[in-house]
Amino acid sequence: MPLNREPNITDADGFYQELIESQRELSDAQADMMTSKLVLILANHVGDRALLREAIALARDNTLRRAAAPA
Repeated sequence: MPLNREPNITDADGFYQELIESQRELSDAQADMMTSKLVLILANHVGDRALLREAIALARDNTLRRAAAPA
């Protein structure tokens, strides 16, 4: 199954708010740790190494492109 790159989260704004709220009152280090744990939990749920590899590459490429873009 290919990586779904189309919007697919029901109530995306609500999800984003829930994600932000889950990190409230955490230190930056705790928020980073929580995010890392969430990634690993969801990666375990997905389970497909090819799909995970594609998602890692997409996230990395997107991050590098944004970092290189003029401000």
